[in-house]
Amino acid sequence: MTTSKTEQQSDTPLYDVVIIGGGMVGASLACALMPAICEFGLKVAIIESFVLPERADEVLYQPSYDDRSTAISYGSRCLLQQLGVWQSLSLHATPIEHIHVSDKGYFGKTRLHAEEHGIEALGYVVENAWLGRVLLQRVRASVTIDCISPASVSAITTMVEDDGTSYQRLHVEGGNGPQQINTRLAVVADGGRSQLCQKLGIGSRQSAYQQCAIIANVSAEKPHNNVAYERFTEQGPIALLPLHEEKSSRQQRSALVFTVASKDVESVLAMDDSAFLAELQGRFGYRLGRFTGIGKRESYPLSLQRSAEQVRPGIVVIGNAAHTLHPVAGQGFNLALRGLMTLAKHLQQGLAAGKRPGSLQVLQAYVAEQQADQDKTILFTDQLLKLFGSNNSLVGHVRGCGLLALDLFRPARHTFARQAMGLGDRLPRVGAGVSE
Repeated sequence: MTTSKTEQQSDTPLYDVVIIGGGMVGASLACALMPAICEFGLKVAIIESFVLPERADEVLYQPSYDDRSTAISYGSRCLLQQLGVWQSLSLHATPIEHIHVSDKGYFGKTRLHAEEHGIEALGYVVENAWLGRVLLQRVRASVTIDCISPASVSAITTMVEDDGTSYQRLHVEGGNGPQQINTRLAVVADGGRSQLCQKLGIGSRQSAYQQCAIIANVSAEKPHNNVAYERFTEQGPIALLPLHEEKSSRQQRSALVFTVASKDVESVLAMDDSAFLAELQGRFGYRLGRFTGIGKRESYPLSLQRSAEQVRPGIVVIGNAAHTLHPVAGQGFNLALRGLMTLAKHLQQGLAAGKRPGSLQVLQAYVAEQQADQDKTILFTDQLLKLFGSNNSLVGHVRGCGLLALDLFRPARHTFARQAMGLGDRLPRVGAGVSE
């Protein structure tokens, strides 16, 4: 909805950028905008439906066996270092030094090693609670970023001033009652199945995989030795990611992504722990010995989803609201992080050229640069799943030969590893452009 010839109300706050959604993606963008805040006096706010802490020292971290985790690629580690948060994140980040890819029932397998690439880790696993704490502490340490919570945006209206420039009016509902906030740029970062996108009439292209992911943390007899496992089976892929443990702990956990057909998810969730671990053991094997424990299990349906529009004048959609991927290759947050860093760069360049944050020209330049990365990452994830999702025995033998060739042929393995690490043509060096 657009309203014309409307002047900015003096009693309604006007921001340059309002980020709708204070999760990992929204908080990361706020951190990425800090250089522009310092250089140009950019006025930024975050609106979050959950209660955000008032001060940095109120952001608590209480580790739990059931904490969910995020895989961070080596490329993302470099970006998080630029944001000034990696030093704190690394305190509870588990390095992935090796990746083991196998196909159940076939002979081929591929192993990737960080040392082959001259780096300490191919990626890292960080528990979401710790990642959220570190990002929010960074945001709260900046007194120039306003945090509005608990609150939600019920509608966005485009307003046009007498001189033809526009801004977005956000209709906010929260603890202080309905209010209005104006902004030059509204960033939609409210996650997959974005209700705000639906209200804006922004559709999405979806492809359901007819699968669900069951997420849990598991313990096994043998230490994980910083190995991440990707195991493809007829029922769907299994991923096991190594998790950080305190020195006093006698067991090592791994984060499990256990894929099942949608029609089977209720029966699998209904299994007791012993039965579920037996099912996992049968599909994964004994590379970690016997599985000895499992935490709380949760599930969610899997699909490939991409927003039909990612930018409009004064509006940009990022993160899972823009693209939701299958977790098979752990690319979701990493793609979102690269995208928001690109967005922050274009906003800063636009400000330097005298353009407002909501300028369609600035936003289109961002999309044009990010489009290739999105296309490549989505294709990589989708085709990987479809290739290993085929139960055709001939295709299975071809896969086995492919994995074996990948394991033996170093240049091909190097290319595969770079995609998994979220890298482009050049390897970013840790320390370059670091602000911490």
